[in-house]
Amino acid sequence: MRIVAKGLKYVYNPKSPFASTALDGVDIEIKEGEFFGIIGHTGSGKSTFVQHLNGLLKLTDGYLKIGDYDLAEKKCNFLELRSKVGMVFQYPEYQLFAETVEKDVVFGLKNFRKDLNEEESRAAVREALETVGLDWEAVKDASPFELSGGQKRRVAIAGVIVTKPEILILDEPAAGLDPLGKKELMELLHSIHGGWCKTIIIVSHDMDEIAENCTRAAVFSAGKVVMEGKPSEIFSRSEELLSLGLDIPVTAKCARILKEKGYRIDTDFTCDDFVEKVLALYGKGGERHAE
Repeated sequence: MRIVAKGLKYVYNPKSPFASTALDGVDIEIKEGEFFGIIGHTGSGKSTFVQHLNGLLKLTDGYLKIGDYDLAEKKCNFLELRSKVGMVFQYPEYQLFAETVEKDVVFGLKNFRKDLNEEESRAAVREALETVGLDWEAVKDASPFELSGGQKRRVAIAGVIVTKPEILILDEPAAGLDPLGKKELMELLHSIHGGWCKTIIIVSHDMDEIAENCTRAAVFSAGKVVMEGKPSEIFSRSEELLSLGLDIPVTAKCARILKEKGYRIDTDFTCDDFVEKVLALYGKGGERHAE
């Protein structure tokens, strides 16, 4: 499903002294099949935007269509939409509540798929848990509160992907995880991307995460999309990003330093590509080649 927004606006507490404009004319298109990143500082509108994508925030002004779902239509089937557009909030493990892992994961499924019998529901829950790398027999009857932090996050994600959404949105998916946990989580997202989950959207302040994983990205600032393109295109505009109060990937910082010293690197800002291009600066005999 393709996402198209035009002139999208949203104001919190409208017609009150506390009115605050969160979205101020957002124009963006996210194509089916993308691994899309959304970047922006606190208050930029990025979280407000993604909460529109499955109807958590109702459309008040502008155009927003997701596949065949026109979110401006009063007859829009939001229950069906939410089964196809899954949302994983920041620190999703804090939303676990049921006595057992199985009961926690099946909760959302029962809301969306009332046609499934108990056996079918259990099979779907088992598949979701195994998809996120958890052993069904080991965790199904366990209390989610007794699991490790990484396992809790996986259970929370399983509770969203159990409906097999076509679009999966994650707000700061790797927040609070150690380097290994981040690596394993991104590997998980890539493993489900392109199957029943056609499109993945991650909201992140971690620029290295965006550079390493996304096919395209958008930068939000003051309720608008101010940049959009491949990560390599966005991070090549490091001065603009820094002027917006945003960080840049470590590779971009290193590229800036090398450029100041007379060595220009044409990189996509992923670690592997950057290292390859840096090594290419050294010719036979170890001599560096400046531009």
